[in-house]
Order: sequence, then structure tokens, then C-alpha cells
Amino acid sequence: MDEQEARHRIEEAIRRSGARFCEVRIEETVGTRVVYRGKRLDTAQELLDRGGFVRCLAEEGGWGTATFNDLDQLPRKVQEALACARAVPAARIDLAEVAPAVSVTRPPLAEDFRQVSLAEKVGLLRELNDVMLAADAAIRSTRAIYQDRVQTVYYGNSQGAWIVEERPLIDLYCVAEAVRGDDVQTATEARTLASRGFEAVRGRTEMARVAAARARELLDAEPVKGGVYPVVINPSLAGVFVHEAFGHLSESDFVYENEEAQKAMRMGRRFGRPLLNIADSGVEVPGGDLPGTHGFDDEGVPMKRTQLVKEGVLVGRLHSRETAAKLGEEPTGNARAQDYNHPPLVRMRNTFIEPGDTSFEAMISDVKLGVYALKSRGGQTCLGNFSFSSAYAYMIRDGKVAEPVRDVILAGNLFETLENVTAVGDDFSWDNSGRCGKEGQSMPVGMGSPHVRIENVVVGGR
Repeated sequence: MDEQEARHRIEEAIRRSGARFCEVRIEETVGTRVVYRGKRLDTAQELLDRGGFVRCLAEEGGWGTATFNDLDQLPRKVQEALACARAVPAARIDLAEVAPAVSVTRPPLAEDFRQVSLAEKVGLLRELNDVMLAADAAIRSTRAIYQDRVQTVYYGNSQGAWIVEERPLIDLYCVAEAVRGDDVQTATEARTLASRGFEAVRGRTEMARVAAARARELLDAEPVKGGVYPVVINPSLAGVFVHEAFGHLSESDFVYENEEAQKAMRMGRRFGRPLLNIADSGVEVPGGDLPGTHGFDDEGVPMKRTQLVKEGVLVGRLHSRETAAKLGEEPTGNARAQDYNHPPLVRMRNTFIEPGDTSFEAMISDVKLGVYALKSRGGQTCLGNFSFSSAYAYMIRDGKVAEPVRDVILAGNLFETLENVTAVGDDFSWDNSGRCGKEGQSMPVGMGSPHVRIENVVVGGR
């Protein structure tokens, strides 16, 4: 789509809207998807999509929204959105002030995957799939997925913002299933890479080998014996933990709508010891390629780094313009939308526990009997309570990592668990394979942490 045409259409429709506030987001997405299931090529397709989203505020009432695929419908859709806003019986919605940005960002790709043939992408995935199938006789089933996209966002609002941003993204998954009799064990290795070209997925056969080896190892692992243990969680699982158990509580749409959450998440509350520091960032960071990193959110607010917990104390939370105004705080650039079919919601970007100063060896050295849990296989949270399954785990015996165990479920109360964090590692790393679901929208996110030790964790198992 021509940038000047998009700007003219958006600005003209907004100028004629008559709304107190109006914003328009047009998106164009091009991409490919390749899937292998076992030895069979299941999917090989190219994708193209274009559409737009309008949101308006009247003098009184709530948000009015409309979506469209035909750009010629934009003026009419703006009027429909305004009519919806006027019809909503709600108190006046105010937005936190943000200087209107004018920006065009098109990140350079070393090897633009849009120029790589579908046949070459199929070949890359076939190689990864073959590596898993050949790794061990116990590997009976595999799934390999490659998908890429460039989402180009054109955003304008009635306050003068004009933003064009290209958002390249690649997903790569290797899933291996090992079978012995009735015992079936699955392992997954995944990467989500933002603002990287096709070069980032070449030579990734180690992902396939690791997935196959881990699935095979799980066949020999015994179920963990349930109990209360000191637990060390690796950076991947710690990142998922802070995202799921704490990050969602920091999303301010949840806070201002929930009186119980307001009490739980009051500023200045102590959550843990001074060694605990948690942040969320949408800006470039060392070891980047993170899927939650953009120049602006989907309300045209510049992304930035937001400190959530500093030395164990709650000091910040995540905002849209609306929630920032409601709570009298600064917008943080956390209003994100899956695509033009959805309104922006308060969403995390790249959420992480900052590194401490304890080595992994020192962290486990005085653990007589404990659990070393790695990666996540899923979980759930409900306000202050959580339950997570680790993808694989080992016992810790007399300060050493010992035999593998499986079926490790970590459960507890978030606030008590954070207080029981007694060591934070010096070995920070990112896990950028995450997807976050909320109100029917799924967004790519980054999660990071060093190793973390937690005392008195309830571990469910045999």
C-alpha cells in the first residue's frame, strides 16, 4: 500500500469524523506458513491480508469501534464507530496526554524472508523434521512449523499522530513425541524472532536434536514425589512464572476494574526481598530479537521500559492511555492489538526478572533435597494463586543436579512465593518463544530471567 495514499485516506476520514477523539489503524500482512507432521508435508501456503480498525470517542459514552477490509469504506466506518460511541451509556472516557508522534520505521533484514522461495522454506523445515525422526527409535511422531510475516501498520489519530511501522516476525517450532508402550512423552523447542531475516533460522538443527533427546529422556524419568521442596527454576520457567503470575496482575485494565486487585496491587507494597527486581520493556535490549519490541504500541504511544518491582517493592504498572488517565499515572506504551480485527488491550511486551549476583552452582550448593524445574508446559493463575507444570526437571541431591523427574507441578500463592525467593542468578537469558492470550487475542511476547531459587514450594507429583 502506498504510504501517502494511506495517510491521505486516514487523515481525511478523521478530519470529517466529528468525534472528540478518533484513531485509525490500517494493517497489511504478508507471510508464509509451512507445517510438517511426521514425514508428511501438511501445509505450505502464502498469506496476504489487509484491513483496518477505527475507534472513536464522543463527548459522552464509551468507545465505538468498527473494522473493514475495503479502504473505500473508511469514511463510513468512522461514522459508524462514532454512532456506536454515542449510543454507549457510559461515563466520559478521558485519555492520558501523549505528544503526537510522526514516525516511519522499516527495520532492515539481512536476508529478507519475503524474497526467499516457499520451496526453500519447505526444505529447511524438512531437514529439521528429518533430524528429529532420525534421532532415536523411540521418536514416533514429530511436528515442525515455520511461519513468517511482515505486518505493516499505518496509524493516525485526531491529535496529529502519524506512524508507519513494519513488524517482521518469524516463528520456528520443533515438536518430538517419544513412545514406549502406553507411555507417550512430548518435548518442544521453539523460537520467535522479531526484526530478523531468514538467516536467523538457518542452521537450527540443534533445536531438533534437543527436542528429540528431551522427549526420549522423559521416557526414563520417574514421576516426582509430591511434597514441599526448595525449587530452582531455570531462566525460561522463571520468565514464564513472572509473566503469568505477576505480569498479568500489573496490567492496569484488570486493576482498575477489580477492587480486590486494587488492594493486592497497591503501590509501595512489598512483594519480596531487596534482591527482587521486575520490569517490562518494549524497547531494544541486549540479546534482543524480542517479539514484544516495537517503536510504538497500537495507540501510537512510544514504547519504553517500565519498572514494576524495585528491590522487592511495587513501583509501577502497565497502562493504556485510558487506564493511565483513570489511575492518574503515565502511559507506558502497553496497548497492543493482535490485528485489525481487535481493539488494543493492556498487554505485556517483554517481561523479566533482572539479574542478581548468585551463580547457579552457589544457588544449589546447600540444597540437601530439592527440585530443579526447567521450561514450562502450561499453567494457570487466579489473582494471587498459580499452578505451573515444568516441561522437564531434575532432583537436586546434596548440592548437585541428580536424576531426571517428570510430572512436576508447582503451585502456591504468588505473594508468599515472591517473599520466598532467596536467590536470583547472575546468568540472565531471554525466552522469546512465548504467546500470551487475553480476551480472545494472542500476542507474541518475550520473557526473561536468570535462575531463581524459591523456598517451600508445593510440588505436586506422585
